[in-house]
Amino acid sequence: MSKTVLGIILGGGAGSRLYPLTKKRAKPAVPLGANYRLIDIPVSNCVNSNVTKIYCLTQFNSASLNRHLSQAYNSSVGAYTSRGFVEVLAASQSNVRKEWFQGTADAVRQYMWLFEEAMRDGVQDFLILSGDHLYRMDYKDFVRKHRESGAAITIAALPCDEKRASAFGLMKINETGRVVDFAEKPTGDALRAMQVDTTILGVDQSTASQKPYIASMGIYVMTARVLKELLEQHMPDANDFGNEVIPQARSLGYPVQAYAFQGYWEDIGTIEAFYNANLALVKTDGSANFSFYDKDAPIYTMSRFLPPSKALQGVQIENAIIGDGSHVNSNTRITNSIIGLRSLIGEDVVIEDTLMLGSDYYETVEECAWVPGCLPMGIGKGSHIRKALIDKNARIGERVKILNKDGITEANRESEGFMIRDGIVVVIKDSVIPSGTVI
Repeated sequence: MSKTVLGIILGGGAGSRLYPLTKKRAKPAVPLGANYRLIDIPVSNCVNSNVTKIYCLTQFNSASLNRHLSQAYNSSVGAYTSRGFVEVLAASQSNVRKEWFQGTADAVRQYMWLFEEAMRDGVQDFLILSGDHLYRMDYKDFVRKHRESGAAITIAALPCDEKRASAFGLMKINETGRVVDFAEKPTGDALRAMQVDTTILGVDQSTASQKPYIASMGIYVMTARVLKELLEQHMPDANDFGNEVIPQARSLGYPVQAYAFQGYWEDIGTIEAFYNANLALVKTDGSANFSFYDKDAPIYTMSRFLPPSKALQGVQIENAIIGDGSHVNSNTRITNSIIGLRSLIGEDVVIEDTLMLGSDYYETVEECAWVPGCLPMGIGKGSHIRKALIDKNARIGERVKILNKDGITEANRESEGFMIRDGIVVVIKDSVIPSGTVI
């Protein structure tokens, strides 16, 4: 696997569905689960599957992503024998192509000249992944099934209900798993026409009745030689894998196979999905489908060498994750929440159903006091936060109430340091919310 498979992670576009989290960072660099970033999921799955040659393609705000990957992985996956690496490939203009990436397939085509070098070194298959999914997967089995089936393209698939089906590429397969029909994000009659008996994927009858569609996860294994032919000879103008490459490959006679994935998988490309997937990590009713606590397939990230978190007298913490290096002052109550790295929380604060992404650096109260009008980093004394998403380096003053009592679902108050997306108050990175503010 380390010599014959190249991992290609697609960083996505501008990340408008995750805005304002993507205002100052690429989508794969968005923090996740207190200590991690989204990119850590596919990279860790690759490392655990012995795929050690990994590129991440992006064209928006790639600085923090590049820094994270270089500091987190290159010293561990790269060696004299394995020649592994994890690198960012940002969109760039050249004498041949002066356009930015036009889509997933176009991004791969523009860097095919580089991937050809890997092919000359023995790479047989491209493992194409997305940078905004939450799941744990053994790619070794995925690649093995692809090779055994003789397919040109293998698509990771899972059953899906009707409510979410129109957001995915849907397929029909025969008894051997060969894809016989494929439709990208169909609606109306075209959607209903894609209904199938999903017991063919190995699920029970009850699950199949609730989830009568086979959805593409946007994760593919593609035979390297075939993909080069498709993108450069047969479809030189195709921009997208789901809309164009996969349907046209089928029509050209290339075998397309489905790989049934049985585990938990979530597309967290929207604010609501991102918020829910994070808070699901602290559930204790057995509904939490993903856990970072797996010794056999750990999720890796950057080693930051931060001190343990500290909680002072009278602090109540219930169903919460507290990231490294955080400081929680006395008589504060935290429930059903995730508190990110280096978070500073004042006295008598109430935090409920909230995702706090933490801070990029420490700032002491004394340091802040030297700056006229400075509001300390973190959450000030006596504040009450409920159902909010607080991005990094936010400065929330004393006695601030973020409660959204009116139940507003959408509001753009970016000039005031926050937005409301899907009913969730999002405090923008580096924003200042003055003392006494009520949202």
